[in-house]
Amino acid sequence: MSQFSAEAEAELQSLLRQLLKSIKDRISGAPSIECAEEILLHLEETDKNFHNYEFVKYLRQYVESSLGAVIEEETESCARGEGYAVGSVQDTLVHAVTRKTRESGEYKQMMQTLKNTMMVVVESLINKFEEDQLRKEEMHRESQHQQSNSHYTDNCSDSDSSFNQSYAFIKQEQLQVLAEKLDPGRPKEVRWEALQALCCAPPSDVLSCESWSGLRRNLSAALADPDPDLSDKVLRFFAKTFSCSPLNVTREIYTSLAKSLESDFLYHKLSLPTGSAGIDVNRQDITRLLKQMRLMNDFQKEVTTFWIRHPEKYMEEIIESTFSLLSINPEHGLETQGSEKALKPMHLIALLDIKATWFKKWMHGYYSRTVVFRLLERKYKSLIVAALQQCIHYHDSCDPVRDETAEVIHSMEHQHIGTAQRTLYTTKELEYMYFVHSLCVLGRLLMYTNGRKLFPVTVWNRKDPVSLTDLLVILISIMYQHPKPPHSDSSHADTLSPTTLVMELLRTLSDRTECAVECLYQTPVIETLLAPIITLLKGKQAKLNSPETTLIHIADTLARIATTERGLSLFLDERNIVSGEGEGISAAHVIVQFTQRLLAKELPLLRNAETSYGVSGAFIFVCRQMYNTCEGLQVLRPYGLHECIAAAWKKTTSLSERVPTPVPGAIPGTSSQELQNVVVWEETLLDNLLNFAATPKGLLLLQQTGAINECVTYMFSRFTKKLQVSRCEKFGYGVMVTQVAATAPGVVALHSSGFVQALVVEIWSVLECGREDVRVVHPKSTPMDPIDRSCLKSFLSLVNLLSSPHAVWELLGQQPLPNKAEYNLREMPTSITDLIDRLIAVNSDVKIHSLFNYEQSHTFGLRLLSVMCCNLDSLLLLESQYNISDMLLQCQKDNITDPSSGEGDFIIDGLSVERNHILVRMSVIGGPSERRLPLRVLQKGTDPYPWPMFSSYPLPKYYILNLPKTTRCKQDCEISAFLSSTKNTERDGSWMDTCRRQYCKVMTTKSNIVSGNILADLLEKAVSYLSALPSERFFPPADYIGQCGIVTSGSGIKTGSLSSVDQLGIRASLRYGRHLNLLRDNSEQDLCLLMKHCQELLSQQRAKLTSELYTLQGAYPGHDWFASTVFLIMAGDMERALRLLLHLSTLLTSAFLWPARLHGSVHLPMEIAQSSIHPVYSCTAHYVEMLLKTEVPLVFSAFRMSGFTPSQMCVQWLGQCFWNYLDWSEICHYVSTCVVMGPDYQVYMCVALLKHLQQDILQHTQTQDLQVFLKEEPIQGFRVSNYLEYMEGLERSYRTMVLTDMNNISQRVS
Repeated sequence: MSQFSAEAEAELQSLLRQLLKSIKDRISGAPSIECAEEILLHLEETDKNFHNYEFVKYLRQYVESSLGAVIEEETESCARGEGYAVGSVQDTLVHAVTRKTRESGEYKQMMQTLKNTMMVVVESLINKFEEDQLRKEEMHRESQHQQSNSHYTDNCSDSDSSFNQSYAFIKQEQLQVLAEKLDPGRPKEVRWEALQALCCAPPSDVLSCESWSGLRRNLSAALADPDPDLSDKVLRFFAKTFSCSPLNVTREIYTSLAKSLESDFLYHKLSLPTGSAGIDVNRQDITRLLKQMRLMNDFQKEVTTFWIRHPEKYMEEIIESTFSLLSINPEHGLETQGSEKALKPMHLIALLDIKATWFKKWMHGYYSRTVVFRLLERKYKSLIVAALQQCIHYHDSCDPVRDETAEVIHSMEHQHIGTAQRTLYTTKELEYMYFVHSLCVLGRLLMYTNGRKLFPVTVWNRKDPVSLTDLLVILISIMYQHPKPPHSDSSHADTLSPTTLVMELLRTLSDRTECAVECLYQTPVIETLLAPIITLLKGKQAKLNSPETTLIHIADTLARIATTERGLSLFLDERNIVSGEGEGISAAHVIVQFTQRLLAKELPLLRNAETSYGVSGAFIFVCRQMYNTCEGLQVLRPYGLHECIAAAWKKTTSLSERVPTPVPGAIPGTSSQELQNVVVWEETLLDNLLNFAATPKGLLLLQQTGAINECVTYMFSRFTKKLQVSRCEKFGYGVMVTQVAATAPGVVALHSSGFVQALVVEIWSVLECGREDVRVVHPKSTPMDPIDRSCLKSFLSLVNLLSSPHAVWELLGQQPLPNKAEYNLREMPTSITDLIDRLIAVNSDVKIHSLFNYEQSHTFGLRLLSVMCCNLDSLLLLESQYNISDMLLQCQKDNITDPSSGEGDFIIDGLSVERNHILVRMSVIGGPSERRLPLRVLQKGTDPYPWPMFSSYPLPKYYILNLPKTTRCKQDCEISAFLSSTKNTERDGSWMDTCRRQYCKVMTTKSNIVSGNILADLLEKAVSYLSALPSERFFPPADYIGQCGIVTSGSGIKTGSLSSVDQLGIRASLRYGRHLNLLRDNSEQDLCLLMKHCQELLSQQRAKLTSELYTLQGAYPGHDWFASTVFLIMAGDMERALRLLLHLSTLLTSAFLWPARLHGSVHLPMEIAQSSIHPVYSCTAHYVEMLLKTEVPLVFSAFRMSGFTPSQMCVQWLGQCFWNYLDWSEICHYVSTCVVMGPDYQVYMCVALLKHLQQDILQHTQTQDLQVFLKEEPIQGFRVSNYLEYMEGLERSYRTMVLTDMNNISQRVS
């Protein structure tokens, strides 16, 4: 097809006309010719129907017929590789064919022909268009002469779409004529025709014409014309300009509109009628103003989406013209008209946009917010003054018009309900709208730093400037004057009520730290919030219009403040916030006292059950934000709030049990609603009781209430539904579950609630049960990590659950493994023993074949076993009950190249590497420089796994590091000289102070001296001295020493038997002692005898308890690692070690250093001994968490994010006396520091350790393996001497608090 025929040209012209009609809307909306061209050039990208147009189809067919043969030839040529290095990539082939085709002669001929033909077709279309346009104009003029003047009543709205009519381009001369016709002196018909023509012209041409200044004046005059036809036509032109023109055009129109309105308000000086009369929006002058303001407001809300793409000066002109309009004050011209107020632009903008959406949008972006603040500060501060004045006026006049305000709110909420819209607005309604608008504007200003810098502000009728604090006090006072809703519609959400608006502002401020600090965390604000509470506590009537609603809002605000660190500190520490009778007390005391009175129903105003439930729950929630932290619980604990809540819960439970069972078919009445309220209240109390478990001491308080089982069951029900802990909590129940699992009663409650079973089933489902319905379409990826990402969360949850030895004892104690002869493939484990049987103790072909993913699942089990074995007590239980090490050795023995003969090389695979690591970890005890653990990964090179494997004991010596020879210090060193010089001066009262100074001096200069005999002598003398002082003797001395002062070693002690756990612990201790060169080969009998003496000693002080807990079924269920430590310190001297333990048992230090000392002891209150919650957890670990939050906040936050708790790790460290975590020298220094410096140094030691590990903790929090890292890895590089000065600083800050609580362990917890 080289040339187009005449028929083809006619067809092409028809198809082009059809295309242009289809995209008419797109082209007519273009602000300029260049934009229209851009639309046509990118039509294929923007129009989904592009390829369906007949014109496009015609062109495609033409191209195919012209170039089809060329394309086929080039394709075959490229495929054969004739001269082209095309390769096998399809894109390369397409590019090559395209390039050659475009270079061909056929392509150039086709393009030339198409270009010439299209020029002819387009020229013909243009000629026909001009002819049609002239014909239309002629017909339009004729029709105008025939029509009556009724067309002037065209009810144009500024909101009509500008896309409903097309326009043609207009010449400058025509615009000059139109400007002259729009002169105010011309007849109305002439001006209307000129406006009609102007509406058909492109706005960009109008604004760029030379006569625009005169045209602008005439448009403003027409806009202010009393004839609505003319002003509506101008609004139509403005609206079309706003919708289809760039900002450099629309700013001119907007500023013209703003200046016109400004002139109107200043000239006409409209007033607000007094009394009940108002303004009618159908009034002609009001209607005109409202339409113009509405168009302005619509543009204000839309302009923020695109003004950032234009110069700042355009935006500044728009903002300044708006502020200039809104800041005019026509009041001065109405002073002679009595009490009438002027109608301001703010009244109308509030009527159209009551919540100041336009201002919120302007303040959202930094680009525009900066300009707003600059203009407000320099020129238009009167806007802030007017807004403040309106809020103050409402506050001052709220009491006398309270009921009328309620009616105003109700009418505003329902103004669009019904078939007819409202047309009459009273003066009070307009004033209230102005108040709401002002409140929203001020609230938006307070959100930003530069907005708050605009305060204080001087206002009329006030002597002192209004500060931020003054404003907040005023707003809170307004909230207290909440109007009661009408009885006919009490359930309606009063979104425009002052209380709702103020609460929205307070919530916004409390969610932003800087805003809250500057606005809310101020003494006058807190005093204002607490004023009604203090009044009610004094038995007086608070000036609250709606007490229940207001008190709930107060509680909500207080809870949000207490959620933050700064707010909590303000409540707990600032004692001058609330002035009590005689002395200042903190806000926390006021809140908890009020909450107690609410729970006891001692407030006459709130004795109604439904009212009491809502208010009580709100204030308990405030207290909860305090008592779920260690420092908050410290302040609230004396009030016994846990007992008050528990008593209310028990009472509510008895009420719900007495409610009769609903009869089927009966109509639910008030009793049904009451029952529902009681059930909700019961759950609220349980939820708040549960949150005591957020801290170690709080968990002890919860256990004492007797409601721990119900609380954990409630937690599990919410946990399974993945519900948030509360609206103020950022994390889920992970931390709380870990905290509960650290204690014996807690883990029993978790087990009985179904949590443990659910966790086991979830793990099994992830490991062994794939998603069968999607496996074909989305096959499961092959795991690359030992613990796949899909089951990592479940793995960490299980680690958290089994982290404490108490959990292991309760869940596994005396529980045999099933070891079935056959396992059904559909059988799922439901307990921890089942999980160990199926995933860890995989010692038979039956168990192997029962696993679909044997290697992945068994690896999961071995990793879990590795973490569990890090706790020595858990390790001993597993070994004593299940012989785990023998099972692992047998698996290694079976994993050789020739298992039939029992000889050959070990097969190195993932499982054998895991088993080798666990076997070494179980067999060797030592700190970071005392043992070598094999890695779990292969290395590059010829020897990928250099670690020796073994299948029988003894294990290779490669894993036991040779210790450097310890140099014996000379006897004339300072500490030795001090100890030897004071043999007969033990009665000197200053001896202990001198000893502490000498100890600190030696530790900070030559800490290696404190070892061996000197360490033993130091401990002996210090303990002997302290135990002889009545003031230091905490426990009564045990009657366990013979008349000659020699330890009795009767036949009963010698023949007593030790448990299998103790025997395993003794063997491990002996191996460690021999490795350290501290013990002789014949020390086993002495250590066994020491253990028997300790058990006999402690059994004499054990209370008679009746409990179902496994841990309380006899002696201490774990091994006495502290006694073993003392035995090693005394170099195997049993009598010396026992003498030290006997003397130490009278000191408070023994309660914390020696975990077995207070196990079920008579020295503890009966209810605490019955709980099996040790003071190391409820006291030491509690204060570790408290100090950590203040001293090392990043570490504390890392624990919170990981779902793990510092208390869990500290209990493990202290329970096994840091064995496997610190080198022996540091363990000795830990013991000596706590004995010499005081038991509170146990807390400071743990804080120092966590501070030392800060970088590692932060890193492993990011990799989501913090628990595994802390439990498996020894503490590298920590020396007690390096942190002794730091610990002394902690002592100076916290000793009074920590040591006081430690001294109270023998008292009943409150």
